Amino acid sequence: MIERAGAGPLRRLVVLRHAKSAWPEGVEDHRRPLAPRGLRDAPAAGRALAEADCLPDLALCSTAVRARRTWELSSAQWGTPPQVRYDRRLYGATAHEVLEVVRETPAEVETLLVIGHNPGLEDLVLQLAGDGLDDTLDRVRVKFPTSAIAVLAWRGTGWPALAPGVALLTSFTVPRGEKKGKKGGEGDDRGER
Repeated sequence: MIERAGAGPLRRLVVLRHAKSAWPEGVEDHRRPLAPRGLRDAPAAGRALAEADCLPDLALCSTAVRARRTWELSSAQWGTPPQVRYDRRLYGATAHEVLEVVRETPAEVETLLVIGHNPGLEDLVLQLAGDGLDDTLDRVRVKFPTSAIAVLAWRGTGWPALAPGVALLTSFTVPRGEKKGKKGGEGDDRGER
């Protein structure tokens, strides 16, 4: 599929769902902080991106506290983080709205990271991926949990050309930080955006 996507450099869209957030009473949704598990998982996501040699040239991040904190903790795992642009339009965005923001990316950016929320991010990955390696598409269809990272690759001269079905889903991972004495994390992500 990726060979048919067009001419131009190989580009990667890295989609990161924010880490697990807390639900403190009386705190509006936009201001919800990360939960203890999220504080562990966000750095693990940054390490996973570094280990996969998938560091971005630019990051686009929702303005929600949980997304901003995910960016801060994950990018702190890298030597020199790239520029980040906080964009309110990514908060609660549909797949179409996220894609519109992505299409504004400068042509010199070859690897773009987007940090945001479900269901928009999951829908975006499923719409853009014309195919996937191994069982990646099936796994995304089952669940796109907090801290999940999807990497889509495609060829194109610029981000405005990114369209449904042109990308290859090359990887899908869910990094988890270690709890003291245990692996993994507590809780479940159902109902969280």
